[in-house]
Amino acid sequence: MAVQTLCFIGAGNMTRSIVSGLVKSGYPAQSIVATNPSAPKLEAMKKDFAIQVSHDNLAAAQTADVIILSVKPQLMEQVCQGLRTIDLSQKLIITIAAGIEAGRYQDYFAQPITLIRTMPNTPTQLGVGMTGMYAGADVNPAQRQLCEQLMATGGETLWVDQENDLNQVIALAGSSPAYFFLFMESMLQSAQAMGMDEDKARALVQQAAIGAAQMVKQNPHLSLSELRQNVTSKGGTTAQAVETFEHGDLRGLVNQAMENCIKRAEEMAKQF
Repeated sequence: MAVQTLCFIGAGNMTRSIVSGLVKSGYPAQSIVATNPSAPKLEAMKKDFAIQVSHDNLAAAQTADVIILSVKPQLMEQVCQGLRTIDLSQKLIITIAAGIEAGRYQDYFAQPITLIRTMPNTPTQLGVGMTGMYAGADVNPAQRQLCEQLMATGGETLWVDQENDLNQVIALAGSSPAYFFLFMESMLQSAQAMGMDEDKARALVQQAAIGAAQMVKQNPHLSLSELRQNVTSKGGTTAQAVETFEHGDLRGLVNQAMENCIKRAEEMAKQF
């Protein structure tokens, strides 16, 4: 990876996970700076990764080749407006935020910019995440490659052709860890209600989830339907459980949940 000076504005979990991956992969820590209002977060990152830290967004962004915006959507406009005095024509801007469309950043900065939108999920913190990415026609191949390499430190990456497709990424990857957590939580609660110890129930549930995910990943030639059928003997225990889910319209509920997730992303785009 070509070494560029990176400025992370915001020092939350996503910034920490990306920086951790970069440093572990050999990216020079002295070429990375993180900014944040909170001193404890910055001190922790400086101690753990030996990067530069600052409370001054403007000064840090001024000398950077790449600016990574990693703040909450409701703070994004204020942060971007604070950087308007910088000439951004030679800098790449990468944003990690749901709901804010690329065109809005042009308004926020009040000058032409080169921007890539990314949508990572929380497993990125462990290096097993999925990040969706969208780049406009003004982003050159070298910039696309750099962004992909940065995000790949947290797991898998996927480019989408249309910006609206990022809303699908949110529903399928960005938000979906919570879906699985809810399903696992429900299984755990059911086991406890039937008298099983919580620690034992959790051990069973979490390993089953890990195993199921690995089965999917290591058998790309099999459809999800085939994998399900392979564990579902006719008239057996699994068949009884699956039949219960089907009668409860689990598929319809999942579809509605994903549609509502996408709808909210579209509403946020109008909000910001």
